[in-house]
Amino acid sequence: MDYPNDQAPGAPVRAGIPEHGRVPKYYAVKTRIAALLDDLGEGGLLPTERDLSERYEVARETVRQALRELLLEGRVRRAGRGTVVAGPKLAQPLALASYTEGVRRQGLRPGRTLIGLDRFPCPRELADEAGLERGEPVWHLERVLLADDERVGLESTYVAVARAPRLDTDFDPDSSFYVYLRDRLGIGFGDADERLETVLATPREALLIGTPPALPMLLIHRISRDTEGRPLERVRSLYRGDRFSFTTHLGRRAGADEREPEG
Repeated sequence: MDYPNDQAPGAPVRAGIPEHGRVPKYYAVKTRIAALLDDLGEGGLLPTERDLSERYEVARETVRQALRELLLEGRVRRAGRGTVVAGPKLAQPLALASYTEGVRRQGLRPGRTLIGLDRFPCPRELADEAGLERGEPVWHLERVLLADDERVGLESTYVAVARAPRLDTDFDPDSSFYVYLRDRLGIGFGDADERLETVLATPREALLIGTPPALPMLLIHRISRDTEGRPLERVRSLYRGDRFSFTTHLGRRAGADEREPEG
């Protein structure tokens, strides 16, 4: 089936052009730079802002605004003092699978940098949310997530000390926490509840991940339980919006209404 250029699957409706047809100047420049990205290919170096402003006969601030949007969308990235074409986003499944598994499936090398591992009494808010006992000892494991040595996210894991009593001595912070629970402690994951939202990183988070504070982030909250339904972990995972997308498979539940969904 042939589609109009602005209605191809996955493309923005009408390619972002308002119904009245008046296109902001920066957006027109953005579409022309986007076409240039396809010609340059991944890793290709873009012309300078001055060169682009002269090429498209616009002010440099117009070029900057176009580049800012392309940066936020993950189409380009900063490299030294220049701007280069970015690679495709990492597609992470929304499933009971570790970050390690998701990154490896895309041919990249996962890694983590330890920020801190602390032990403290479980506060009331965490106890109520994760089904833990108020005041019981819990671990807080915080790590920067890496993909081929690029910082792409920040993960905070809370788990009862009783479930992983030797986490501070037996666990390699650069490895998968899920694999540690499964292989070293014999704990299997049963199910989890997740909530996904978009946020802006705090100044501390932006510094740890190495991004501008204004960069949109994808935040996932997860409450996990083991195969017996007992509380296991509470995880807060912050991913760079310019480097990640998330996928899931939808299926009809047994006994669900057989009517077709309404458009």
